[in-house]
Amino acid sequence: MTSEDKLIGRVRRRFTQTRNRPRVGIGDDAAILAASGGTEWVVTTDAFLENVHFLRHVQPAKSIGYKSLARATSDIAAMGARARYCFLTLGFPSNCSGPWLDQFLAGMAGGARKFGLTLAGGDTTSYPLVIISLTVIGEVDRGRAILRSGARPGDLLCVSGRLGEAELGLRLIQANSNKRGGVSSLLEKHFYPEPRLELGEWLNSRQFATSMIDTSDGLSTDLGHLCKASDVGAIIWASKLPTVSIPPKLQKRGLNPLQLALNGGEDYELLFTVPKRLISQLPRKLGSLPITLIGEITRSKKILLKDHQGRIKPLQPGGWDPFRAV
Repeated sequence: MTSEDKLIGRVRRRFTQTRNRPRVGIGDDAAILAASGGTEWVVTTDAFLENVHFLRHVQPAKSIGYKSLARATSDIAAMGARARYCFLTLGFPSNCSGPWLDQFLAGMAGGARKFGLTLAGGDTTSYPLVIISLTVIGEVDRGRAILRSGARPGDLLCVSGRLGEAELGLRLIQANSNKRGGVSSLLEKHFYPEPRLELGEWLNSRQFATSMIDTSDGLSTDLGHLCKASDVGAIIWASKLPTVSIPPKLQKRGLNPLQLALNGGEDYELLFTVPKRLISQLPRKLGSLPITLIGEITRSKKILLKDHQGRIKPLQPGGWDPFRAV
């Protein structure tokens, strides 16, 4: 990489313009964007750091590019917004400036096309490790964003997809059961998560969800965030959770599908609340994506788990927390 201008040109060529063309995009000091009349911007930022969020020697560069964008875009889905623009800050060492960078950009550009995002700018630098910071901007009708703070006692708690799949993929990597170079079906959710944009927009358009959050940190932790914001409690029914099946090669490691579902992070599914009067109108699937009723919001500030034997006990947050003491 001989100059920053050449790097910016290389990035720019990878990202074809979508329908969300900025008034001024890459090439000036800052981008100029214009929202449609009667809408609001939804803005989120997300960091993706080597040796903290991913291992460069294990994870394919294409997946790193895709996943870094998918993680940030999932926050847009959780607000029920439409994805519009993204900004990329990228630092990397000189030995990543060749094929690794090409694959990284290919993965991110593929994600941008899939999610309907236009890369509108950013920053680049040289750094000993790969550091990625993304800002993603979505658009939502004024006053219609779905917040964490809208849950009410009596609302029913629902989740999309299957919980624990990404964590299972991580455990498979840690067990060295899959060599770098291929992506088995068990690693797909870990390497290539799917932000649930379609479901978020669908729930918004029908005004079904009273509150919503994505399961980036794990169900037990993210449910705590939602309940705290709404000043409510919740009870989860363990028998209703959509859990994963543990493959034979990992069963001897003592993996528990329930614990993976409760505490495994990076599934990027949507956890949302629906008033009881509307639950009969909620489909069990949106397209091929399952939607499962897993619990209820309560007046108590406690978060509880009803286990398979019918016993009720406190549910402690056991998901991802970068500042938790170890």
